[in-house]
Amino acid sequence: MNRIDTTFAKLKQEQKTAFIGFLTAGDPDMDTCMECVRELEKNGCDIIEIGIPFSDPIAEGPVIQEASLRALKNNIT
Repeated sequence: MNRIDTTFAKLKQEQKTAFIGFLTAGDPDMDTCMECVRELEKNGCDIIEIGIPFSDPIAEGPVIQEASLRALKNNIT
């Protein structure tokens, strides 16, 4: 069983829901992004999804669109 399945199984057994955080890789820069990942983990995030920035994120909504554009401006690909 992988770590995601293990996490969901544990939470189900405890009758809890998952707190899943999302960040765009490299937004606004790599150092800040990694600091945010550590803070999410430290503050109880069960799973952290890291999105890969791409140039045409129109289906993602304005917040993730802007995050992708900021990361791409910093050459995160």
